[in-house]
Amino acid sequence: MKKSPAQEAWRLLWDFMLENRRRFLHAVAELGLSPPQAFALRHMDPDRPVTMSELADVLFCDASNVTGLVDRLEARGIVERRADERDRRVKTVVFTPEGLELRERIVALMNEPPPAITGLSRKDQQALLEIFERATATAA
Repeated sequence: MKKSPAQEAWRLLWDFMLENRRRFLHAVAELGLSPPQAFALRHMDPDRPVTMSELADVLFCDASNVTGLVDRLEARGIVERRADERDRRVKTVVFTPEGLELRERIVALMNEPPPAITGLSRKDQQALLEIFERATATAA
């Protein structure tokens, strides 16, 4: 059965992302982090505390799973737990100065395009950008 252009594009995108996953996993491991820890740090706002439940939502997991993840980050001095200013029963997570530096490295790592994209012509890179902008706008 012949696949539609949309199906074939989606298959290629999955293949591309899975292939580049290795590069990401290796780089994150060099920083001494697990992928969920790296994603948590990437998605935390450096300018405001995040609640444990907000972090669980970002990571698409149960709040109980976030506890162990934050425990390990806190043990390394990357984040601190604090009581929420509005409700002291709620725990928030904030970056330490060391954590902010590590977050910057993670953001830079995640924003660095792979050679397969940087090797494209400027015109193709622009076309790819415009396609993803339209697809993202449609998804939102």
